[in-house]
Amino acid sequence: MSKSDNSFRYFNSSPEVICLVVMLYVRFPLSLRNVEDLLFERGIDICHETMRLWWNRLGPIFAADIRRQRVSRMRGFRQWRCHLDEVFVNINGKRHYLWRAVDHEGEILESYVTKKRDKSAALAFMKRALKRHGKAETIVTDGLRSYPAAMRDLGNVDRRNMGRWLNNRAENSHLPFQRRERAMLRFRQMKTLQKFVSVHASFYNHFNSERHIVDRQTYKTQRSAALAEWQNLAA
Repeated sequence: MSKSDNSFRYFNSSPEVICLVVMLYVRFPLSLRNVEDLLFERGIDICHETMRLWWNRLGPIFAADIRRQRVSRMRGFRQWRCHLDEVFVNINGKRHYLWRAVDHEGEILESYVTKKRDKSAALAFMKRALKRHGKAETIVTDGLRSYPAAMRDLGNVDRRNMGRWLNNRAENSHLPFQRRERAMLRFRQMKTLQKFVSVHASFYNHFNSERHIVDRQTYKTQRSAALAEWQNLAA
């Protein structure tokens, strides 16, 4: 990966340590100081501000590569279902909205932060998701009126499906990020939130082995494959 190789040369630490720091911070509900203490116990002394620089510089690069590979595979499917949902997020005491698009298998396709929850915000979010991942056979939403209003402009309102439990895929997709948000003591800027949710979604998709629905041996195989792919991606 030439872009990451060029980025690594600006840092004094080894690429393996840098990749480990970025993975620990984004994947698990840990603060930068938690990661600093964990590495110090293993004989690696790195300041948390250095880790912040690494994550800000390299996190989006890794996430973009993961997303690029998965988007290319996603376009091969012709019949798939997209779930849309939004959740409240407070930034400096002001309410914002985190929109999320999830496929029929629970993989996060798109995360988008807006200040409002009206038709224009829903339209911008849906255009962004559909442009990147293509048209879905069915689009499942909740009862928010902004969805059908935006879908009429897009010409796919006939694909909308709505039900009480049909959108559990999207609603459950918020839980890992909400746990992560509490560990970070929330966000202070909208652009920081947008950056982190995009990176976190890609990392979550990559390492999610669905251990609750597979046997132990299958989970171990999938976990090893995800780690090996990550090491090749960040090499």
